[in-house]
Amino acid sequence: MQPYKIRVIIADDHPVIVTGIKNAISVSTIDIMDSARNSTQIIQLLDKGIADVLVTDYAMPGGEFGDGLPLFEFILRRYPNIKIVVITMMDNPGVLRTLIGLGVRCIISKSDDCSHLIPAIHIAKSGGRYFSPTINAILQTLDKFPVGDNKTVNLSKRESEVLRLYLSGMKINDIAQQLHRSKQTVSTQKSNAMKKIGVSSDAYLFKYALEVDRMLSSS
Repeated sequence: MQPYKIRVIIADDHPVIVTGIKNAISVSTIDIMDSARNSTQIIQLLDKGIADVLVTDYAMPGGEFGDGLPLFEFILRRYPNIKIVVITMMDNPGVLRTLIGLGVRCIISKSDDCSHLIPAIHIAKSGGRYFSPTINAILQTLDKFPVGDNKTVNLSKRESEVLRLYLSGMKINDIAQQLHRSKQTVSTQKSNAMKKIGVSSDAYLFKYALEVDRMLSSS
């Protein structure tokens, strides 16, 4: 009897990256079924039921279903049996933890060697966790800080808006543009909010938000 192969779909909006991933995972235990360049194509392929594991970039512009956290949440809800291996340059520990919380258990940094892909695919299929060295190091930064008191923190509406967006993974420049404020104003509001919470670093901020298990309050 022929051994079972893990059926894989590759998703990235750069054809060169797709080719590189194909070459890296071309082994006897993996069957590369197809590739996609955006979320629309991903969903079309997943609807066919031809894959066990989706190997995908975190950020892919275009496509009907977006990218990043909303896309992965949608996929895992619609296809509960699909496992996801995310490849990313993401260095935001809070967003990575949120990604894991959604159910993505295998994450590979683009800064690490492609040899991590094969074990990640096998472990994903079995329901385990696999983080490449860079991702593991980023996640561990959250564990170096104690959690603050679970006291009520009264933030202004503007401070709360800034922190919510920052904790979602947006950068200060992007937040300023979205909220139509200056970069300096946004930075000041973030700093003031952190002082009210009693944290002095981004890692501690993410740790606070995750451990308290609620979004910061608006006044």
